[in-house]
Amino acid sequence: MTTKPQKPCPICRKPRAEEFTPFCSKRCKDRDLARWFGDGYAVPGRPASPEEIATSDWDKQD
Repeated sequence: MTTKPQKPCPICRKPRAEEFTPFCSKRCKDRDLARWFGDGYAVPGRPASPEEIATSDWDKQD
């Protein structure tokens, strides 16, 4: 029986550690989080304006 090869850490390409999956270490996990906070990643879509966010009816979202 063969096993699938394990994917590497998405940050540094080292082997993943079970404790920090999908990363290899706390450092890489924190680096990824910092990229999200620093706008290094983005979810596709049009930008929302502050006025649109402020007037949104949050109780009736899809």
